[in-house]
Amino acid sequence: MSKKNTQKESVSTPAKVYNFCSKKKLILGVVIAVLLVFIGAAIIRGIHLAIEFKGGTLITYTYQGDINTNEVADAVKDIVGSTVTVRTGESLDSGGKQVTISFTSDQGLTADRQTELTSALREKFASNDLVIYDSNDVNPSSGREFLLKCFIAVLFAAFIVIIYIAIRFRNIGGWSAGVCSIFALCLDIFVAFTTTIVCGFSIDSNIVAVILTILGYSINNTIVIYDRIRENRNLMPKASLNELINVSCTQSLTRSIRTSITTIGTMLVITIVVLATGYKSLLSFSVPLMMGLISGTFSSLFVAPVTWSWWKNKSDAKKKSSK
Repeated sequence: MSKKNTQKESVSTPAKVYNFCSKKKLILGVVIAVLLVFIGAAIIRGIHLAIEFKGGTLITYTYQGDINTNEVADAVKDIVGSTVTVRTGESLDSGGKQVTISFTSDQGLTADRQTELTSALREKFASNDLVIYDSNDVNPSSGREFLLKCFIAVLFAAFIVIIYIAIRFRNIGGWSAGVCSIFALCLDIFVAFTTTIVCGFSIDSNIVAVILTILGYSINNTIVIYDRIRENRNLMPKASLNELINVSCTQSLTRSIRTSITTIGTMLVITIVVLATGYKSLLSFSVPLMMGLISGTFSSLFVAPVTWSWWKNKSDAKKKSSK
């Protein structure tokens, strides 16, 4: 039996083991850097809530020929005084061309201001024959309720993950490993949120989809690392926790990189296609998700296991000193 165990250990241990546990300063530096970037972006660019969360107005016009959405946005912004989003499309009923203008506002667009806006646009884009098709004021209460429910769902999922990891990995760390995995997840979500602010995207329903996607990706990666640590605990019973983490993360490094290249590469292709086709509304999904996935790879290999190692070593040292 001992001979078999020795063979397994020699096979499972890589020739070169990277010292992941020595990267505590790197992790701290990354966290501080992301925090500083977020603060700087929030001050310089500001945090913009989308129309579904802040409330505002949606106006759709039919038009002829070609129209420059940037010029439309500038013309509307001069009148309403807030951030304007302009999208073009086709009517499902008639197949005619439509341009949809949306902007946030605390109060709805009055009939007089709507008339003023329509007159100004018809004058500036006289060759496009703009005709108002639909106009709606958006109540922010439903969007805020949706955002609150998503936040509660994420908290509930985090709680379940901690319980799951505490039970499944009770032999190597239990609930402390679960808490550290959630800390790593928070960093990934924060990176995605910071990317949204830096790029000047509005906080809309896309960021909710990004958070939920990152949650599944990051937790799955972290659990794979923890599972490898648990296996190596049986193969290397005399190894310290730091040694187990270094070996396990080294073993998982190639898999993590390959998986990340596949998923991040997919988001990169989508981003390039979106930029090439001009359908920029998808950028607020693909770019933050791409950065969140990069952070997820880093956090599953470094943040979760290394912070967990720091926690356990501190706890063990405290217990020894109290005896």
